[in-house]
Amino acid sequence: MQSKVEQVILSSYESMYRLAYSYVRNEQDAMDVVQESAYKCIAHAAEIRQEQYIKTWVWRIVMNTALEWKKRLQREVATDQWKEEAKEAMYTNLDVQKALHSLDEREQMIITLYYYEGFKLEEVAQIMEMNLSTLKSTLYRSLKKMKQYVE
Repeated sequence: MQSKVEQVILSSYESMYRLAYSYVRNEQDAMDVVQESAYKCIAHAAEIRQEQYIKTWVWRIVMNTALEWKKRLQREVATDQWKEEAKEAMYTNLDVQKALHSLDEREQMIITLYYYEGFKLEEVAQIMEMNLSTLKSTLYRSLKKMKQYVE
C-alpha cells in the first residue's frame, strides 16, 4: 500500500501545494504543509483498508494538515491578521479569488476541489466527509454567494 500512496502523492504534488497555499497563503508554509502531509500519509499507509480510497484519504490529510497549520498561524499572529501575499495569485481572476476567500473554509474547500482540482462530486463528498446531497446544496449556495459578491 505504501508504494501506491507514494504514487498518489507524487502524481498530485502540485495540486496538493495549490490546496495548501489556498489555506496558508504563503509559499514556504504551503511547502511545509505538503511535506508534513506526505510524511503523515507514508507513515500511516498501512492503515488504508481499501485501495480505491487512497486518493481521497491523501487529500483529506492534506486538507486537515493545512487547517491545523492555519490555526497555528492564527494563534501566533493573534489579533494582527497576516497580510495576504497576492504576488503570485493562485487564480487568474482576482474578483473570483476575492469572492472565493469571502466564503467560509468548508465552502472554499468544496469549490477548490471541484472546480480547480477537478474532483468528482462523489470524491469531494468523501474527502469532506459529507452526504452527497448536502455537498451539492452547499456548492450551489456557495456559487450563489460568490456571484453576489462579484456583482
